[in-house]
Amino acid sequence: MARVIADISISLDGFVTGPNPGLENGLGDGGEALHTWALHPDPVDHDVLDSTVAATGAVIMGRRLFDIVDGPHGWTDEMGYGADRAAEPPVLVVTRQPPARVRLADRMTFVVDGVAGAVSKGLAIAGDRDVVIMGGAAVIRGALDAGLVDELRLHLAPVLLGAGTPLFGDGRLRRLRQVHVRPSGNATHLTYLVH
Repeated sequence: MARVIADISISLDGFVTGPNPGLENGLGDGGEALHTWALHPDPVDHDVLDSTVAATGAVIMGRRLFDIVDGPHGWTDEMGYGADRAAEPPVLVVTRQPPARVRLADRMTFVVDGVAGAVSKGLAIAGDRDVVIMGGAAVIRGALDAGLVDELRLHLAPVLLGAGTPLFGDGRLRRLRQVHVRPSGNATHLTYLVH
């Protein structure tokens, strides 16, 4: 049965980007350190990446993340969700207005009926594979708030960014059950069931 998994890298102080993220500065000042585990993986990180991608039937992201991914410094054939692996799952982008031009048009579908609509479409596409919400923070928070997430996977990077885009901090109580901890040389990979 398909699961909906929110999966994101995060700093020790709770940020998913550094300060000043944007088209020319993707993950913000110092934010690339969040993804050392994915860009320069050790054997544990490789296993985490390979098993996650192999189980993924659809990916969901928000519009701001899409704008960075589709921008001039974004994904390429060698870099992006599923790149260099057997599967490149379809990507659903939550947006109010689809863009006029898309560099990665063959991989992207735009969903204008919110995160719930994207999850519904993702589940229909994924079959018995997972739907992975990769970000950004607002889309993950929205999916958690709507009760759409089965699992939360955090890739805890050993960095203190000091500022940036927080994943949490909205004052909501969220009950989780930790089910897996896997340390690597670059991150601690944490899995929680969402109640």
